[in-house]
Amino acid sequence: MTFDEEPVRVVKRSLDDMSIQDLKERIEALRGEISACEAMIVKKEATRKAAEAAFFKS
Repeated sequence: MTFDEEPVRVVKRSLDDMSIQDLKERIEALRGEISACEAMIVKKEATRKAAEAAFFKS
């Protein structure tokens, strides 16, 4: 993690206490986080592959 990245904070909250609208909003927020994580995985894999290609030529 770099200094400009904000750490992910997980707030534990009982789902029983949440309204239907709150639950829908939480689902959308979590989908956004999942998408961001998937995009970062793709980026890091590309970086790793580029490094391997540069440093581990046979």
